[in-house]
Amino acid sequence: MNKSHKPKSPIIGADGNIFNLVAIASKTLKTNGLVNEAQEMSKRVFTSSSYEEALQIITEYIEPVDVNESLDEHDLYDDFDLEIE
Repeated sequence: MNKSHKPKSPIIGADGNIFNLVAIASKTLKTNGLVNEAQEMSKRVFTSSSYEEALQIITEYIEPVDVNESLDEHDLYDDFDLEIE
């Protein structure tokens, strides 16, 4: 993954539950054609040892933006699907 250009994801101001944040970030990645990265991120987050570590992992994959910021992606909140392997 080209981590110098991470897709924007509206996690700032969202419900801070880690499952919710992973779902938002995962949907963002998948919307941007980064399905493998979404799976990798989810696996890494759910095997992390702390909430802070989990947040750091998420931000390796996405650029956090405010939930009220206008995004290029359309309907990021529709049809969340969370895959845990």
